[in-house]
Amino acid sequence: MSETGMAGRHNYGLREEIKAYWSARAATFDLSPGHEIFSEPERIAWHRLILKHLGPGDGRLALDLASGTGVISHLMDDLGFKVTGLDWAEPMLDQARAKAEARGRLISFRMADVEHTMEPDDTYDVIITRHLVWTLVDPEAAFAEWVRVLKPGGTILIVDGDFVNVSRMERMLKALARGMERAGLLKADPQHAPPELMKNHGDIVSRVHFSNGARAELVASMLGDAGFQGMTIDTNLREIHKTQAKHWNYLKTLSRGIQHRFAISARKPGG
Repeated sequence: MSETGMAGRHNYGLREEIKAYWSARAATFDLSPGHEIFSEPERIAWHRLILKHLGPGDGRLALDLASGTGVISHLMDDLGFKVTGLDWAEPMLDQARAKAEARGRLISFRMADVEHTMEPDDTYDVIITRHLVWTLVDPEAAFAEWVRVLKPGGTILIVDGDFVNVSRMERMLKALARGMERAGLLKADPQHAPPELMKNHGDIVSRVHFSNGARAELVASMLGDAGFQGMTIDTNLREIHKTQAKHWNYLKTLSRGIQHRFAISARKPGG
């Protein structure tokens, strides 16, 4: 078998593993702070970030990639966007549709591979993703696809981070937290996925494109190579982090606060 054929076979298997992992996570996904919105201040903080980079919806067409249970789709709907969410895990889509129906939201959710969406050319005014890019198998293909489906002059907003590289300080904080939890001096954060599933997650992460970490500058450079222009890297996500922090113990809050998290906005030429 050729190297190309072997790579394609490997990537197909990895894609299926990713799909199965997120399908298994769907049942408890919304239980985790940082996934679902747990307070009105957090909702407002997200609204401010979106408005800062995308502006008000005003009926514009928005594509939410790897939409999961629809958390970001609902935030976009709040702001007046007409939203389509794409995900390839059917259990995630089932929850997203049920949530939208319960809340009376007119959001369309469809199954699709975000690296090959099958959406028409030049369709969407904006694209938004949260915690997707660092898990991509083929980001070059994905970014080219996202350029294709955006209207000329359309904008993308990527909210992501480097969740692979752990600084010395973060390692120290996590070790201290584990020790204090064992000693009964610190309440453990709830575990919303069984250990065997988290082990599977670690194996998957070791094989994706950004297995060495998705840094903002690298992602922005690759977006530029795909044809995006006017990149803005925003590392000031403190307002969102602050609203989420009360749901974690003190040491976890500190460790999350020093992680490399970012938002990148960019534009398709034209328009």
